[in-house]
Amino acid sequence: MKNVVILRLSALGDVAMTVPVIYSVARQYPDVRFTVVTRPFFRRVFINSPSNLSFIEFDAKGRHKGFGGLMTLIKELKRQRFSAVADLHDLPRTRLIRSVLRLNGSSVAVVDKNRRGRKSLTKGKQREFQQNYVDRYAAVFARLGMPVELDFKSLFEEEGKRCGVGIAPFARYKTKTYPPEMMEKVARELTSAGVDVTLFGASGQEQGELERWVERNPKLKSLAGQLPIEEEIREMSRLRVMVTMDSANMHLASLVGTPVVSVWGATIPQCGFLGYRQSVEDAVRVDLPCQPCSVAGLPECPLGHTACMRQLQPQQIVVKIQKIYNQYE
Repeated sequence: MKNVVILRLSALGDVAMTVPVIYSVARQYPDVRFTVVTRPFFRRVFINSPSNLSFIEFDAKGRHKGFGGLMTLIKELKRQRFSAVADLHDLPRTRLIRSVLRLNGSSVAVVDKNRRGRKSLTKGKQREFQQNYVDRYAAVFARLGMPVELDFKSLFEEEGKRCGVGIAPFARYKTKTYPPEMMEKVARELTSAGVDVTLFGASGQEQGELERWVERNPKLKSLAGQLPIEEEIREMSRLRVMVTMDSANMHLASLVGTPVVSVWGATIPQCGFLGYRQSVEDAVRVDLPCQPCSVAGLPECPLGHTACMRQLQPQQIVVKIQKIYNQYE
């Protein structure tokens, strides 16, 4: 029986982008055993996974910490004698892992990150669309002799009535985050129109910020810091529209077939990170000469103004939301 190990250690949004590919290939090759190596928290995204899919948790803070821990992980992987390695990450850790497993007899395929194309976007300010990462991941399995049709639809089989709008207003970096006071205006305009709005965010600072939104507008509902990630994803599956940044929440909503209005600043959809089966027509952005300044985002704007976000008017986002929302009427 063919035995394939899949390497994608982080981050949450990137791991989520692997799900449509991994579920599709696992279901189309039921006689192959697939094993995903990822962090324990990210493993929880793989809801209702195919029966021939298993997991090895990369415990970066425990038994796999540091170089010694990485060697422990490699020993664990060697014992399983994988016939093939699908490296969907291509960073120093996974390079070492795949090199050792290749010497152990595994065939290897690696994701093509197209660094030259990414440089043309950030340095040359080109606007040509780079291949989406979901398709890049699929290409890895094709190189291992397993071409895959991306037929994944949702983590959940049943689909009930969709209602309301979700807003996840935060991202890892300021340059990828629409100013909260402006996104709060979006939320207020929606509730004023009678739309149920649910807010999503992490515990701690994000939770506190969203609770203040609710204090100022009791028509809002915040789930920040209240649910495990599996239940948050379930809540996303019940929405008509999800509003996100270029962030993990865009990809989590995509895993349950929820349309996403995505807001882009330092990064742009052309970088290849648009959510699975999401439309570029639903991406809200301005087109400044300085965009994109990064493929994955930066802590601070290199020019000090974050105009790529601040020039977006709340009404532009509201119009995109209403267009999708009204299709359910």
